[in-house]
Amino acid sequence: MTEVSTIGLDIAKRVFQAHGADASGAAVFSKKLTRVKLLGFFASQPRCVVAIEACGGAHYWGREIGRLGHTVRLIPPAYVKPFVKRHKNDAADAEAICEAAQRPSMRFVAVKEEEQQASAIVFRARDLLVRQRTQIINALRGHLMEYGWVVPQGPSHMAVLIEGIEASSCPLPESARTALKVLTDSLRVLDEQIAGLDGEIARRSREDAVARRLMTIPGIGPITATAIVALAPPAGMFRKGRDFAAWLGLAPLQKSSGGKQKLGAISKMGERTLRRLLIIGASAVVLQAGRRGAPKGSWLAQMMARKPRMLVTVALANKMARIVLALLTTGGIYRAPTAAA
Repeated sequence: MTEVSTIGLDIAKRVFQAHGADASGAAVFSKKLTRVKLLGFFASQPRCVVAIEACGGAHYWGREIGRLGHTVRLIPPAYVKPFVKRHKNDAADAEAICEAAQRPSMRFVAVKEEEQQASAIVFRARDLLVRQRTQIINALRGHLMEYGWVVPQGPSHMAVLIEGIEASSCPLPESARTALKVLTDSLRVLDEQIAGLDGEIARRSREDAVARRLMTIPGIGPITATAIVALAPPAGMFRKGRDFAAWLGLAPLQKSSGGKQKLGAISKMGERTLRRLLIIGASAVVLQAGRRGAPKGSWLAQMMARKPRMLVTVALANKMARIVLALLTTGGIYRAPTAAA
């Protein structure tokens, strides 16, 4: 019997599809597996490469199958799609995953440990609560604008509106005040929950040595540093800093042909949370440089003198990403370059 060297696994909620191939790429089997029988099936298989699309539940199954002695490879779905032939179904997807895993130039996603996923949940939960808070703030501002109440944008200005709604002399109709108080009560609860998660993130940044080193980079604070530790893959996956910046979606898209190089906007691919945090941090650095002045002759000063501010911000975020990888790879702390650099 031909020995299986690679198995492509298309995961789902209940029914999974496995496609096995030998070293030459020839199909050996294609079969459906229920959830309860999946691990038993892989326990009976010879040790081989098991490829899975990097989607919901992939890291869990990667850890479980890896414990059985198999080598697990997670592949981004965008890299699997070109290998799907004409019709799309579970069997075709599993075959495409198996074929993609056998390409020598394929890029894979590292399987995350449980604690790393737990750290990521903290940031995902915080982002959700911040979005909900923003929705409530926008709703309050929109509703009260109908009654002529206008305040500047931002959470810091909401105290004025809330104080007016809860005042005994409030001129709003009682039915409107009842509904608005529900929103203000929800806003207080969200503020408390976000503050609690911020405290957890600050605690992690103090206790983690890597996060403390990353915070020496201008523009990177406790939230960004802890997010990098929690969400970024191992530094060894990247050959150089540009690869890490490209993984974050901070590298420009190329549409080059015929020897003519054409660079566009950043790709916005990869980990969007880290990309957003780095751009926010870079924006703060550029803002302070605009107010106080950048060091004379520095890269930032030269860029601000000839480029638009938003372009400088994104370019600085790209530069910060490269510095982050350098610190993750070599250790040490960030030291500001001299003016000549």
